[in-house]
Amino acid sequence: MTVSFNKRDPIYLQVMHYFKRLIVSGELLPGEEMPSRRQLANELKINPNTVQRAYSEMEEQRLIHTEPNRPSRITEDPVVLEQLKNEWLKQAMTTFISAIQPLDISLNELVPLLEEKMKTRKKDDK
Repeated sequence: MTVSFNKRDPIYLQVMHYFKRLIVSGELLPGEEMPSRRQLANELKINPNTVQRAYSEMEEQRLIHTEPNRPSRITEDPVVLEQLKNEWLKQAMTTFISAIQPLDISLNELVPLLEEKMKTRKKDDK
């Protein structure tokens, strides 16, 4: 597990972002076991309290759930997973729109470019 931390964002938020990306991308599946807090802290070389805070926040957001004396697991709630996907998409769209704003491109010009890029991406995935 490799996470590159930046100096401007709190580490617990970066840990959460890392796991959200893994969930959205399907690298972590619903119901899959999360690493223990101690194990993750050791792997990432961060304070266990930081991992605890990230896990607590993810539990509040219902992304993971923990039963007593059991490992934390990724949620299987389709509503929560769909909300996460939509949140991720909205963030990506905001970044994308900001990046292309100086181009002054119309939606009619943009849509075919997006469609072509999506087709190319799907071919590259195969």
